[in-house]
Amino acid sequence: MTLPRRDFLKASAAITVLGIPAINVLGANDTINIGLIGTGGRCRHLLKSLVKVPGVRIAGLCDVYDDNINLTKPSADPKAFITKNHHELLNRKDIDAVLIAAPDHWHVPITIDACEAKKDVYVEKPLTHDLSEGAPVIAAVKKHQTIVQVGTQQRSMPHIAKARELIRDQKLGHVFKVIMSWNRNAARATKTFPKIDEKTLDWKMFCGNAKAQPLDTYKFRQWRWFWDFGGGIFTDLMVHWVDVAHWLLDLETPLEARSNGQFISAKDVWETPDTVQTLLTYPNNVQMIFEGTFSNAKNGARIELFGTEASIYIDRGRYELIPEPGKKVEASEMVLGTGPKGRDFYELPDGELLHLTNWIDCVRNRKTPNSPIESGVHSAAAAHLANQALRTGLVAKSSKV
Repeated sequence: MTLPRRDFLKASAAITVLGIPAINVLGANDTINIGLIGTGGRCRHLLKSLVKVPGVRIAGLCDVYDDNINLTKPSADPKAFITKNHHELLNRKDIDAVLIAAPDHWHVPITIDACEAKKDVYVEKPLTHDLSEGAPVIAAVKKHQTIVQVGTQQRSMPHIAKARELIRDQKLGHVFKVIMSWNRNAARATKTFPKIDEKTLDWKMFCGNAKAQPLDTYKFRQWRWFWDFGGGIFTDLMVHWVDVAHWLLDLETPLEARSNGQFISAKDVWETPDTVQTLLTYPNNVQMIFEGTFSNAKNGARIELFGTEASIYIDRGRYELIPEPGKKVEASEMVLGTGPKGRDFYELPDGELLHLTNWIDCVRNRKTPNSPIESGVHSAAAAHLANQALRTGLVAKSSKV
């Protein structure tokens, strides 16, 4: 689509006032060319929703492993640019935005590089791999005025947005306690992956800023459970619910964390414990408790907020408001996803589709997305503090991010 000169000048003038680079002007009917960086399993899961968003073209693929590229090609444009080096993709003028689904230790470096290249970004959670990465990535987004959506898709789910309205309307009274869980019973610790042909994988590039080490097929496939590349259950799963709690209660980084962890099923296989608990303390006498395991699925994936007037239960498919005895608050609920409580996923809502649609809309209209960069820094910081307490056996105290 080509804008008439008069409309183009109006758009450019408005953008100059807002301080947003004119390079990002995109009309409602313009195709947005997206490059995928890290095309493994999580990326391909997101891609099922991304291709449903109107006006999107998958114009580039970047991954260190040939098999990941080959499995993603069918969903990309036949002429998509392919590379193992994300700088080559970011340097292309025909790429408007990128979706980053590489391992955690690459999230911030690639996001900063993308911002410097004037590309808008969707980056998977956790945004950061270390507390020190928060300030630089926020600074990069502000400097280059890019649109960055963090992949905490619960902020785009309508039932959780409704729960937020109830809390802001004081239906729960003073919320002082939050309990979260993400429990699974899954054999993630079995080394059953086939050997990788080293010619098809740039292992050095995969390691990035991590220490040099020999190729380990299991680490490559299950990087979330090794400190060099991920942060275990706290960064992989707790971040989702902590982000929800932050959003519902207008909170940021916790004041301190106390944690413990054990190996029930992954001893001598994972570096990160497979069963963990943490207590996070926030201002205004708010306590958050999280527990997660891979050896029992009771209580699944859910968050409950307890107030002086009522409590609210939320999972990825429903909320339920439960009044305290003798209080005048009316019970209410919104059920979108059917099936047992506490499941990881429901057929409704399609959180990824809603979140990706919000991102694409913001790329077009230059508005703040549902999960802005600051929210990603704060939710990841809670997980890093929990891990710090876990690994040191001490109380981890925060400083300003």
